[in-house]
Amino acid sequence: MNVNIQTVHFDADRRLIEHIERKLAKIRGFFERITAVDVFLKVDNPAHHIKDKVAEIRIQVPQHNFFVKQVSKSFEESFDNAFESVITQIKRHKDRRTY
Repeated sequence: MNVNIQTVHFDADRRLIEHIERKLAKIRGFFERITAVDVFLKVDNPAHHIKDKVAEIRIQVPQHNFFVKQVSKSFEESFDNAFESVITQIKRHKDRRTY
């Protein structure tokens, strides 16, 4: 599984990266055929005083991609909400597939 974490319009601190890596380590337990995970962290509206934090997660498995985007006031909250949503998508996909 290839994991790629990218930040846009800011530099992430080590604590945030470790939080994301800790959560992503659990994802193998939900679906064993994951080939790549891309996490994008962005600061939305950088010109305004109120900056929303955006977390996007894209997970690639053979013949399917999962994508989730969440916005909140902190990166941790955005990522956690996105992670829960993508796990729900993976579980639904796994229940529906027939091999």
